[in-house]
Amino acid sequence: MGKTFSEKILGLKAQKDVQAGEVVTVSPDYILSHDNSAAIIKEFRKLGVKDVISPQKLVIILDHVVPAASEKYALNHKTIREFVSSQKIQNFFDIPFGICHQVFSENGFALPGKLILGADSHTTSYGAFGAFAAGIGRSEVATLWATDEIWLRVPETIKIEIKGELPSGVYVKDVILKIIGEEGADRANYKAVEFTGEAVKKFSLASRLVLANMAAEMGAKNGYFEPDEETLLWLKGRAKDEFKVISSDPDARYEAVLDHNISSLEPQVACPHTVDNVKPVSKAEGKEFHQAVIGTCTNGRFEDLEIAARILKGKKVHPKVRVLIIPASRQEYLLALKKGILEILVEAGCVILNPGCGPCLGAHQGVLAPGEVALSTANRNFRGRMGSRDAQIYLASPATVAASSLEGKITDPRKFL
Repeated sequence: MGKTFSEKILGLKAQKDVQAGEVVTVSPDYILSHDNSAAIIKEFRKLGVKDVISPQKLVIILDHVVPAASEKYALNHKTIREFVSSQKIQNFFDIPFGICHQVFSENGFALPGKLILGADSHTTSYGAFGAFAAGIGRSEVATLWATDEIWLRVPETIKIEIKGELPSGVYVKDVILKIIGEEGADRANYKAVEFTGEAVKKFSLASRLVLANMAAEMGAKNGYFEPDEETLLWLKGRAKDEFKVISSDPDARYEAVLDHNISSLEPQVACPHTVDNVKPVSKAEGKEFHQAVIGTCTNGRFEDLEIAARILKGKKVHPKVRVLIIPASRQEYLLALKKGILEILVEAGCVILNPGCGPCLGAHQGVLAPGEVALSTANRNFRGRMGSRDAQIYLASPATVAASSLEGKITDPRKFL
């Protein structure tokens, strides 16, 4: 019997033959953290260890509340900067760079065949490049800083085969919302999810990042795409290290194989207060909202902003709607700026925020008041996620959010395309 990607990579790291269900002790290639590094530093100091054992593996990116929105956040950032300096951590990205998952990828840390662990649940994003990438807790990260070792359970793997062609006006965000809606938010708890099928080969790398990112919303430990020519070309000149593509064997054993045909898919909307409460846009049309968010680590790349600009060009957003645009990184911001995308969005009445997490975590730059409703391209719509627990969050594609912003209520984007 062959091996899955996850069995292979964790076996290589553990230096033995392993199967799903086994627990192995491994050393990661990179360890990610962000603003929560301040809390991790406190845990690290409790261990009584003076120095990080492998500082070259640490990648720290400030993104959650940048610039600092209060004295508390400013102090956290100060603590992190001082720690980075004292520990001689080279892979540090301060507030200008953007959201950790995009910055980590752009700077060549997300590589095929690498084991990446991060103090953020959406570390699964790097599976878009063929890495085993998983989110872990802060105390686990602190222990990793001190020991360079962690135990992991080798996950069973669910193969998701995506077939067919994306209809016009339907995007990969609609695909993953549909999958989560049908399979459930707990379908892949501590499982690996492998995205494959004829349709996947046509998805852009940015689109694959959407799927890998939101694998976490199925409960997945990690998501995975087999790297192709587009992936390797994108990594050329970026890669921080040598890498080797690791793929599942043709006769690998899967916990399940889930087939999803997207040929007749329509735009989808995740309704409050769970990501798997998904409906076709036709069942959510007419819902009025107060704030729109286009961006975040899920849908803040150039192709997302371009889609929104195509719909909003020459038009004005509804006067009762606040539209916030959050490019995923400085690189994506500059590209959108040079291509005239940001100009179109500003002229339509949108507010451009600096690259970062912004309102997605409910800390600043667009916190919702009680009773308010948001329509967002982010990955979570839990109660209280963007501020008040008495607010509501709907999730959709950049096209659906942009089109709906023109009417002030959820609407089908296809009539604008």
